[in-house]
Amino acid sequence: MKIAILSHKASLYSTRRLKEAGEQRGHTMHVIDYLRCYMDITSRRPKVMYSGKELTGYDAVIPRIGASKTFYGSAVVRQFEVMGVYSANDSQAITRSRDKLRCLQLLAREGIGLPVTGFAHSTKDIDGLIDTVGGPPLVVKLIEGTQGVGVILAETRKAAEAVIEAFRGLKANILVQEYIGEAGGCDIRCLVVGSKVVAAMERRAARGSGEFRSNLHRGGTAHKIRITPDERATAVKAARAMGLRVAGVDILRSNHGPLVMEVNSSPGLEGVENATSVDVASRIIEFLEQSPRRIPKRDRVKG
Repeated sequence: MKIAILSHKASLYSTRRLKEAGEQRGHTMHVIDYLRCYMDITSRRPKVMYSGKELTGYDAVIPRIGASKTFYGSAVVRQFEVMGVYSANDSQAITRSRDKLRCLQLLAREGIGLPVTGFAHSTKDIDGLIDTVGGPPLVVKLIEGTQGVGVILAETRKAAEAVIEAFRGLKANILVQEYIGEAGGCDIRCLVVGSKVVAAMERRAARGSGEFRSNLHRGGTAHKIRITPDERATAVKAARAMGLRVAGVDILRSNHGPLVMEVNSSPGLEGVENATSVDVASRIIEFLEQSPRRIPKRDRVKG
């Protein structure tokens, strides 16, 4: 197979691992900076161009689209789809999962466990918004945030009011969620490929730092963990609800079962491969090998 990895940087761990895994399995692997691609959009012969040359003959693409580049990156993926090239994740599934509010609404529609979440526009409704999630302590999240950026724990009502007013004053869209104290600063990252969880790790916030976010980019640590059948089923169901074939699903263990925090369409491989010793990159390549590589004529996920 001839496979393109759509990545802004060839030096990134995940990009390198996918390229190595594909080459080891006998495939032709190209890393293409999707921000350098430009498109000829026509009904007769759509094209993707790169450095003055037309990109042709690809059997599949693996999108590694940065969160801040979702609009353009998903447009490039969509153009490959128009050309009949199979994508590990569809363009619409990528944009769907990147909108945190839309993601949570779709997960809720499928009956998947979530922290109680509130969303409002006007600062006049702050008190009602805080009460909706059970009052402080609570978590305030930027809808556009990633890797723990724009996530704040407000431990008192005054702190919550101040944070929400500040964000809304900057015209930022935010979510307010209940704080799951029993999780103890830990969450579980499940790597879903196809319809299976191929690896799972527990991430723990840095001890003694006062930090509640478990992101590895914020100094958190990770180790391999055995997940329950309920957690496994929840992760697979969450990825399916987004229409994602490759996904990182973040889960909290609560007193009332697993709760999904986020579904990531371009999950990093370094942390989970190092923590679990599972060759996730090869699992993704194997999935592409086994896929019928049919481009869906319409999106099966409504919304």
